[in-house]
Amino acid sequence: MKKTMCIYCSSSNNLPEKFYVVSKELGEKLAQKNFNMVYGGTTVGMMGVIADNALKNGAEVIGVIPERIASFGLKHPELAQVIVTKDMRERKATMEKYADIFVAMPGGFGTFEEIFEILVAKQLGYHDKPVIFVNFDGYYDNMIKMFDTVYQNNFAKEEMKSLYFIAKNVDEIFEYVDNYAPQEFVHKW
Repeated sequence: MKKTMCIYCSSSNNLPEKFYVVSKELGEKLAQKNFNMVYGGTTVGMMGVIADNALKNGAEVIGVIPERIASFGLKHPELAQVIVTKDMRERKATMEKYADIFVAMPGGFGTFEEIFEILVAKQLGYHDKPVIFVNFDGYYDNMIKMFDTVYQNNFAKEEMKSLYFIAKNVDEIFEYVDNYAPQEFVHKW
């Protein structure tokens, strides 16, 4: 049975070209490695590039888009399935339901909010699925430094580093997923 990768990433059409190039690579490899995809359901930004290239290479792609965003005419017309939700909270819950793996490519506030909710859910034991940040071109370097500050000041235990994986490139996503084994975490209380 094919696994479904949930992709969080930028919806901006105004990024440096290198971000669209890595998005194309992810969409192609995702399909070539026999994964399906669930994502925000639009045609724009990195989101649209990943979806287009996953579709071109044979992946089934599910889009989950809130009514408000769909009303802007951004809904991808070629998806196997499009689920329109009433809001972002319902969107996130729906995407999580379909996902076997969570991947945060470079993105803005929405990407951060979505992947951090998934990370906290894993920390609290609501799921044991892979959570991956793609630190393409050092995009997440400052976040990683902030995580180190969290550990150094005992806001989280160092063992929480195993909740997520920092991939440097697209290939490392699939290497990690191929070797992933869920771990049991000691409850923090």
